[in-house]
Amino acid sequence: LRPSLFPHVPPYIKFFPHDQKADKLLPKSIQKVLKWKLSTITPIVVRQTVANSGFKLVRRSIDWGGIWGRHMKSICFKTLRENQKINHIPGTFQIGRKDRLWKNLYRYMTKFGKKEFGFIPRTYVLPQDSNIFHRNDLTSRFLQPASARGTGIKVIHKWNQIPKKIPLIVQRYISNPYLINGNKFDLRLYVLVTSFNPLRVYLYDNGLVRFASVKYSEENATLTNRYMHLTNYSINKLSNNYAQNEDAEACEGHKWTIRSLWTYLEESVDIPALWQSLIELVIKTMISGESVITQMTKAHLNSRYSAYELFGVDVLLDETLKPWLLEVNISPSLHSASPLDIAVKAPLVTDLLNIVGFHIPNMLGADQAAQVGKKLGINSHLLFDNRMYVVGLSPKEKIKHATFCKLEDREFYLESIIDDLTPDDIRHLIIYEDEMTQLGNFQKIFPTTETHAYFQYLEGSRYYNMLFDAWETKFHNRRSE
Repeated sequence: LRPSLFPHVPPYIKFFPHDQKADKLLPKSIQKVLKWKLSTITPIVVRQTVANSGFKLVRRSIDWGGIWGRHMKSICFKTLRENQKINHIPGTFQIGRKDRLWKNLYRYMTKFGKKEFGFIPRTYVLPQDSNIFHRNDLTSRFLQPASARGTGIKVIHKWNQIPKKIPLIVQRYISNPYLINGNKFDLRLYVLVTSFNPLRVYLYDNGLVRFASVKYSEENATLTNRYMHLTNYSINKLSNNYAQNEDAEACEGHKWTIRSLWTYLEESVDIPALWQSLIELVIKTMISGESVITQMTKAHLNSRYSAYELFGVDVLLDETLKPWLLEVNISPSLHSASPLDIAVKAPLVTDLLNIVGFHIPNMLGADQAAQVGKKLGINSHLLFDNRMYVVGLSPKEKIKHATFCKLEDREFYLESIIDDLTPDDIRHLIIYEDEMTQLGNFQKIFPTTETHAYFQYLEGSRYYNMLFDAWETKFHNRRSE
C-alpha cells in the first residue's frame, strides 16, 4: 500500500511492474477482496501487473474492483458500484471515432481558424458529405471503412474507387511526409485522462514509431502498395521487407521507440519545440470533445472514482515537421509482441494504474478493518471512502461555482478562488495532488501554469479548471507547502 499525502484519506494499492512481484504480501483479508475482472481484451501486461500487485483475476464476479475492457454504452456506467473503476469514460467516442473527431475539430477550426485547429487532414464522412466531396478535386485520399487495426484502408485517386452508399471515411492524404531512410512513419502517443471536468491530461514520454516497410514514392502507380503508404504495424508485419526491432534503444528495423527517434533526430531537429507542438495537438484534441464528454459524465457517472481513459493518439509528421492528427484510439493495443513493445507498454501500465489510484474495497467489517489497519500501521481510514468522490454540491458550493463562472477576467479569480476552499474544492485538490506523486514516465500537460491559454476554446466557464489554474499558479513550485 502507499499512503496519501493527506491525513484521513485511505491508502492506495501500490502497483508493481509486470515482471516484479510485490515485495510484501498484503494481509489475506485484503487479498480476498482485491478482485480484477478479466474481459476478452484484457492485455497480458495488464494481467501480470495487477496479479503481481495483489489482485485475484476473476471472470465471473460482481464484486470486482477493476477491469480493463471494451468501451460500453454510456447508460451502462450507471451500473458501476461505488468502488469499481473502469478504463473508459462516457462519451469518449466524441474523439475516438474518426467521423466525430473530424466534426468536432472542424467546428473548432471554423470558429478559431486553421492556424489553431488545422492539424487534422480534410475529412469527408460518406455518404453524408458526398456533395461537398464531389465538388473538390480528387487528389490522393485515404479511404477507411469503419474498422480497426488498419483493416480495409487503402489510398485512392479515382472516383470509381469509392463504393457508393457504404458508410466510409475519406481523408486527404498527406503526400509530403517526413522520411527517415526514405521511409514514411507515424507516431503512437499515449495519453491518460483522469478527468474531463476538471480536465487532467497526462502524456507518456515514450511511445512507438511505426514505419512503412517499403521506401516512399509519390507516383500514382505506387498507391496500391499498402506497405509503402500505410504505417500500421498490423499491415506491415505481413510484408517481406518488414524488419523486426527487438532493442528499445536501437534505431533500426520498422518499429522504434519515440525516445530512440528523439536521439536519432536531436542533432538536426529542435526536439523540445516538436514535443511542445505534440502537446498542443493533444490538448486541443481533448478539448474538442470536452463539452459533450463532460455532459455525458455528469449524466452517467455516480462517482468521480469510477472512470479514466487511455488514448492512443496517432500522428504523422510532414516534411516541415508539422504534426498531423490521423486518429485517436480509445482502446489502444497494449499487445506486447517484442521486447521493444514490453519496454514501452509495461512501465506505461504500471505508471497509469498508480496515477489513477485504486483503494481497498469497502468490504471488511469495521472491527476487522481497524485490526488490519493497526497491523499495517495505518491509524486512519483503510478502506475506500465514497465521500472523497461524491459528485453533489452543497448550496454554498453551488453559489461559489456560479459566482466564479461569471468572472471573465483571470486576475479576478486567481487569488480569491483558493482563499476560501470548500470541502468539494479540497477533495478535488487531494485527488489531484495524490495523482501528481505517481507520474513516473508521464508528463502532466493539463493543468499547468500555462494552460489557462486554452480556456478560450472551452464552451463556457469551467469552475474546476479555474480552481486548478489558480492552484497551479500559486503552488506549482511550492507543492511541499
